[in-house]
Amino acid sequence: MTDLTGKTALITGSARGIGKAIALRYAQLGAGVVINYASNNANADQALKEVLAHGGKAIAVKADISQPTDVDRLFAEAREAFATVDIVVANAGLELLGTPIANLSDEQIDRMVNVNAHGALLTLQRAAQHVADNGRIINIASTAIAGPVAGAGLYTATKAPSRYFAEVLARETAERGITVNTIQPGPIDEAGVFIDSIPSDSPFRGLQAAGRIGDRIGNPSDVADAAEYLASDLATWVSGTTLTVTGGLPQ
Repeated sequence: MTDLTGKTALITGSARGIGKAIALRYAQLGAGVVINYASNNANADQALKEVLAHGGKAIAVKADISQPTDVDRLFAEAREAFATVDIVVANAGLELLGTPIANLSDEQIDRMVNVNAHGALLTLQRAAQHVADNGRIINIASTAIAGPVAGAGLYTATKAPSRYFAEVLARETAERGITVNTIQPGPIDEAGVFIDSIPSDSPFRGLQAAGRIGDRIGNPSDVADAAEYLASDLATWVSGTTLTVTGGLPQ
């Protein structure tokens, strides 16, 4: 079993969904946890309560990852609380499906670019500056970037850069023993649009589940499994790579 006792993990966008599942997993494995959220205090309070229930130390920090000053404060509060940061998971992001490129508003474009591309870069950059030697940096991307999907052009385009940033960063941090990898989940229940806009009885769920292992879409714990592996000693020589978590299908 993975032992993260004495380690500190900072996970952006961890008040719900994939980020929360990773935060809970790391807490179960003994890590101190920094929960990050952008706006929903109630979700953050609940996530913090659940993480603390595992007996470790945790804090919640409200910060918009698209804002450099917020990202700097996030890392500063993490180091103030825990002295060091050993694992950073760049998870925070926005999804937008079903809107053709021709119909996108300027506000939608700005927000998606600022959070998914700019925010991911800021998080990865600050992670490289602050994570301890022999630490772990994990980027959460999406299999949506595997190919063009009508109605998902903006989401896909803004999620693609983070994988490239992570691949380059793996080379730039190798001398310090830091690994940098990307997890690309397929459709994940209780995360993203499957929380916000796709009802539990939607036929879309069945279409996405068909042909996958167990004929189901993924769940946040599937991604947490991958995040556990990449944070563990088993992955000390795994860097600059992408791990897809899709239940067997490419997207």
